Amino acid sequence: MSLGDEHRYGESARADDELYGGGGQTRTRLPDRAGDPYGGARRGGRSSSRSLITVVAVVVLLVAAIAFANRGGGGSSAANDGSGSKPKTAATAATGKQPVRTQTAGIPSGFAHDEQGAQSAAANYSVALGSTGMFKKDTRHAIVDLLYTPDAAARLQAPMDQAYSADFLSRMGLDASGNAPAGNTFVSRVVPVGTTVQQYSDSSAKVAVWYVGLIGMSGQTSTDPVTSSWKTWTFDLQWSRDDWKIVSDSQKDGPAPVPGDDKAATSDEISKAIEEYGGFTYAR
Repeated sequence: MSLGDEHRYGESARADDELYGGGGQTRTRLPDRAGDPYGGARRGGRSSSRSLITVVAVVVLLVAAIAFANRGGGGSSAANDGSGSKPKTAATAATGKQPVRTQTAGIPSGFAHDEQGAQSAAANYSVALGSTGMFKKDTRHAIVDLLYTPDAAARLQAPMDQAYSADFLSRMGLDASGNAPAGNTFVSRVVPVGTTVQQYSDSSAKVAVWYVGLIGMSGQTSTDPVTSSWKTWTFDLQWSRDDWKIVSDSQKDGPAPVPGDDKAATSDEISKAIEEYGGFTYAR
């Protein structure tokens, strides 16, 4: 977005020019001509005096600014003496901790055994569970075995196979193996917006992930275009095998912001963006 698009910037600038005496215009003084009522006598002395006044005003302002910036010693501001309390970090602010550097089957792993590690795990697990890999049986089984506890994974595999049935895949525009038709790009992404810890102990944690999801088929003949949705995904995690694992999870709609007036991209633009823009490893 350019400045000209924000709050009628261009019109405001023009209005300011008019308000402050045409600052955006150039004045041309013509030579004196006999009988010309608009030529008038030149006022040479005014020009030099105005320049002098301007220079003096700038110097005065500069000195005042330097004095203001260097003042101190007698103030009682907590920011100056370092004794005041620092502003608290906002709930959605990044902590600055490094994201995990290890991966298992392409999925981040080895999260810290603390609240921030649990949030990082939940965010990255939502990305994996919302990926196109879940629409193919082999990769789905690998993802579930990796992210869930052994008991939860064994309990979920069969129901998930039923959920990702051939009929469901067909309605998504995919074949029975989860592949998109030639010339089309299937899109399924989860983009976390924020996380929050609802419960925490050394052995378990309950973390909610607020995210925007993208899903649909991008292609010239697609009847299921890529759309976005806002949801909250809540994970019950357990510290198991030196990492956070999912015991159970649930989703609900929202909170969703008011839709903007952005122009929808073409299917070619969406396909190109999906190919060019990779995902992230998330850390709290």
